[in-house]
Amino acid sequence: MKPVLEIIFEDEHYIAINKPAGVLVHRTSLAKEEQHLLAVQLLRDQMGQQVSPIHRIDRPTSGILLFGKNAEATSLLQPLFPTDQIKKIYLGLVRGYMEEHGIIDHPLKKKLYGELQVAKTEFWKLDQTEIPYPSSSKYPTSRYALMKIYPHTGRMHQIRRHMAHARHYVIGDSTHGDNKQNNFFRNTFGLNNLLLHAWQLEFEHPVEKKKISIKAEVPVYFMEILDKLSLNLPNSN
Repeated sequence: MKPVLEIIFEDEHYIAINKPAGVLVHRTSLAKEEQHLLAVQLLRDQMGQQVSPIHRIDRPTSGILLFGKNAEATSLLQPLFPTDQIKKIYLGLVRGYMEEHGIIDHPLKKKLYGELQVAKTEFWKLDQTEIPYPSSSKYPTSRYALMKIYPHTGRMHQIRRHMAHARHYVIGDSTHGDNKQNNFFRNTFGLNNLLLHAWQLEFEHPVEKKKISIKAEVPVYFMEILDKLSLNLPNSN
């Protein structure tokens, strides 16, 4: 049975969903066989009309995914997504304690290989915890931080790669993360998901000329982990 997508914003030009983890934005050369879990096709079927994705979020990442309802609306907003004119805020759980605020300014290779591209990720610490369980053989306890993350640029897997570069791996990241941490969370808490969520989106509506703010509810599995780790998610931005 096809999942019903949660619509969190809609007007005559745009529509946004809270994409579940594991759903692709659109067909790729690596996952042609999973057409039934393509967000664009699921939304077209659900709405009974043509929609086009304006940006991408990774398959294991949950959260806000914005679509245009027509070619003009899509073309007006799509070029702005890799820029600071679109504010994209993510929520992530990472290994270790991080500073209260900082910027990772580290070039990344295009599509994981090839030429280097400018990449900048800003972050703020929302909460941190230390639990009396060893996640590795080095220490008797384990530390984690709940982070608000703003990718100023839009490189492939940018947040996950930047956090890996800083050795603050995103929990549940099977591509760029720490397998010891992933195994610990799987065995201790039954977690099989990436703890990275596209949480908030802000932009100037290019047609109606007004500020649009969208927020996507955090998945249940993410909130359960925060509860088990005694981490608090603030109500405000």
